[in-house]
Amino acid sequence: MGVEMKRKIVIALGGNALGNTLAEQMVAVKSTAKAIVDLIEKGNDVIISHGNGPQVGMINSAMTEFHKTNKKYSICPMSVCVAMSQGYIGYDLQNAIREELLNRNINKGVSTIITQVEVDSKDSAFDNPTKPIGAFMTKEEADSIIKEGKKVIEDSGRGYRRVVASPKPIGIVEVETIKTLVESGEVVIACGGGGIPVVSEGNHLKGVGAVIDKDYASCVLAKSIDADCFIILTSIEKVAINFGKENEKWLDEVTTKEMREYVSQGHFAPGSMKPKVEAAIEFAESKEGRYSLITLLEKAKYGIEGKTGTKIYK
Repeated sequence: MGVEMKRKIVIALGGNALGNTLAEQMVAVKSTAKAIVDLIEKGNDVIISHGNGPQVGMINSAMTEFHKTNKKYSICPMSVCVAMSQGYIGYDLQNAIREELLNRNINKGVSTIITQVEVDSKDSAFDNPTKPIGAFMTKEEADSIIKEGKKVIEDSGRGYRRVVASPKPIGIVEVETIKTLVESGEVVIACGGGGIPVVSEGNHLKGVGAVIDKDYASCVLAKSIDADCFIILTSIEKVAINFGKENEKWLDEVTTKEMREYVSQGHFAPGSMKPKVEAAIEFAESKEGRYSLITLLEKAKYGIEGKTGTKIYK
């Protein structure tokens, strides 16, 4: 790549970057922080978003149980559960990044923005919930929450999970705040869990019962703050076509046109790799010179140097 150039990078962290429980999260964020600070150390402006699938499910279940035993407290809306998850994940993440920066004698502020993301109240996703949240359940547990009017699916042979609507993100409410912090040299964590889903009613923003896909929301964030590069960090080093088959092929550098063809051929699973690939394509096509990268969390530094990962460009 030759000369190091300063880039504005949006990183979307996968679930593997955070673990499933509080104890796991405390450990996971330490190695996650190292991967992020590797990029900051090179002089890049870095904005971080993250998933919240296990965490938001845990909060939602805990608050529902609390309501059952304390009827005077109403059921906690999904939008509030997302806000809570942004708070405690952001707290762990910003502390781990701050510590890693100081360990390398880098003096930078790190902050988490509780981020609202606007969706369309008429989005067809509200009629067809598909986004799995929370822990896996047995058939009996699933049946009991179906009786409460919630929707459940069987998830890839691993058990049953609750599903909620996953509308497409339209815009980031706090985008100007995020831009200001980035311009002043801060490391920013934003759009956690895809952002708190809200719909606009005049001047009022109303929370809705949904979870926005974090890769789509991160793509909207990356476009809105005029990022150069959008990195999706996940549990694989490269994207594969014909995954698990004899003719399996790992992708290095791919044009958005080729990638669209692979999507239409059904190479990527709807709940896992497909949204990542679609978000990566959308960002790479949004402006000349922009590109996306999908790679392993631990290899982020090598990915940006062009040594690994799947690079998607127009």
